[in-house]
Parts: sequence; structure tokens; C-alpha cells
Amino acid sequence: MTVEPEITSWVELCMPDGRMLNPLALGWSRTPLHRANLRGGFGRTKRWDYWAVLADDFAFSAVYADVDYLGIVATWWADLVTGESGGREVTVPFARGLALPEEPGSAPLRWSGRGLELAISDDPDHTRLVASWSERDGRTSRCDVTVDRPAGHESVNVVIPWSARRFQYTSKHQARPARGLVEIGRRRVAIGGEAGDAWGVLDVGRGRWPYRTRWNWGGGAGRSACGRHVVGLQLGGKWTEGTGFTENGVVVDGRVTKFGDEFAWEYSWEEPMRPWRVRDPGGRLDLELAPRFDRHAKVEAIVLGTEVHQVFGRWSGRVVDDVGREIALDSVPGFAEEARSRW
Repeated sequence: MTVEPEITSWVELCMPDGRMLNPLALGWSRTPLHRANLRGGFGRTKRWDYWAVLADDFAFSAVYADVDYLGIVATWWADLVTGESGGREVTVPFARGLALPEEPGSAPLRWSGRGLELAISDDPDHTRLVASWSERDGRTSRCDVTVDRPAGHESVNVVIPWSARRFQYTSKHQARPARGLVEIGRRRVAIGGEAGDAWGVLDVGRGRWPYRTRWNWGGGAGRSACGRHVVGLQLGGKWTEGTGFTENGVVVDGRVTKFGDEFAWEYSWEEPMRPWRVRDPGGRLDLELAPRFDRHAKVEAIVLGTEVHQVFGRWSGRVVDDVGREIALDSVPGFAEEARSRW
């Protein structure tokens, strides 16, 4: 389903000087195998780990990012039934005190200060997200969530090359089981276990970006309509066009089917609560998201700006995996977004 080369052993993202893309890094892998040996390139180098947890009627996320001239540490949550949301974000000039490892998941990510504490730590079989923060209304909130990494569970890992000096390594993980607790003031939200299925999403980014960017990203996880399969969705668009590589794939029972074609996205930027449809031109994927909540964020500064519509809802439709099985999905929790940035 793709002609992109599959990488099966460790490779360095950059040439030895850390500035130019290593041609041997071009390709995709089923597990993270790129070492992001980035050096120099101030202002264009971006590193982040973004986690989301999808628990049907509740969504939670945590981000730890270094975009060179700014660091961002944040938690966010939303009740998709009531529309209530909250969390806390801290920005750090020049990302002082933040560090992300060349090999994602090989070192803990920690922050403490300005009303927010966050720790993201990895073991071979799981990742633990622990945080506490102050809401805008003064409530104290916290989370302790474990996202499992089942043996053999695969992810979509790929290098997107705009040029020898502008490129991005992305590692996208979908359908990883999550369990734990989020507390918003006196409210307790159980994640996974007896409370029902919950799924962790990870977006690792390491690379050098152009100043102006625009992308689509979508994801989700849940059980197939027949109940026999666990399916994770990894959907991308716009930012990969013309590069010969995509971040598109589905995970069926832990196994990735990689799609090499650009997907077609149909939605309304002006009316983001209308359905979002994503289709494979080859006919192997046709999905529609029914939105329940729009997380709209807009920031404008002198030389920086970003605007995002990230909608949470439920996916329905069909996918065909690499062994030819057609799998129907009905109301699978997930999200879709468009982001427009000057950064």
C-alpha cells in the first residue's frame, strides 16, 4: 500500500554536523528508529512530545515542547458532554530549562513551576503521565495516567523532507490502552479499566520547519463494529504534500498498515462542527468524524501566529488493512484538526 522505503534498523536523522538531512533517514518504520541528532539551525528547529488520552466523553492532553525561541509546557482537558474545559499552559522564553532527548522516550521530561508540575516517564511497556496544576478559577487539578505499550504494538514513524535543510521526523502512536485518574477540583474522572476503554495518543516531533506551515492531523481508536478488532487511526494531510512521503496509516490489532497516498480531507474551516471526512483515493479508507467539541485557539504576535481548530468526536466508516480485510467502524472516539502557523 506504499512504495516508501521501510527502515528496520537505527538511523541518524541528520548528517554528522547535525544540520543537513541524512538521506539514509528517508523512509518509515513500525517502531521509532530515528535518532534526532539535530544541531544548530536556531529558530527553525522544533522538538516536542504531545500526549492525548481519549476516554469517550472526556479528553486530556499534555505537551512538552521546545520550538527554539519558546518552550511550552501544558495540560488541557475537556468534558465533551458539557463543553467545560480547562488546564494550564506555561511558556518559557528560549525554552530555558527544557530538554528533549535525541531518542524519544529515552529520558524523562519534567517541569515544575508557575502553577504547573508535569512528569512524563517511559518504561519498556508503558508511559506514565503525572501532573498537577492550578485552574484559572483556582481549583487544584491533577492526573496520574498510565498508557500501556503492548508487546509488538506498532506505530507510524516517518521523515517528511521538504528539502535537505527543512525536514521533520514524526512518530505517531495510536490505540495504546490508557488507565488512571484525572481530578478537576473535587471531580474525579476514571480513565480506562472499569470505566470503559480509553486510548493514548502520542505525537513526537523532531525537525526543522519552514516559517509558514499548515497541516491536518486526525486520530482515534476503538473497537470495530463487529467487536473483533481494535483499530487505531493515524491521518495526516497538507504538510506532507509533494514530498513523496505521508504519515498516514491504520493500526489493526497492533499491526500498522501504511498508506503512501495523500488522503483527501473534506471539512469547513468556517464551520468546524460540521462533519469532517477523510478518504483514501485508492478506496481503502473512507471515514467521517461527527464533531462534539471544537478546541479553537488563536495567538497573534508581531512575527508569530497560530490558529487551530481541533475537533473531538466519533469516527465512522471503513478501512481495509494490508491483508485485505475490510473493517467497519461505528462511533470510534477521535479527533481531527487544521493548524495554520507562522513560527
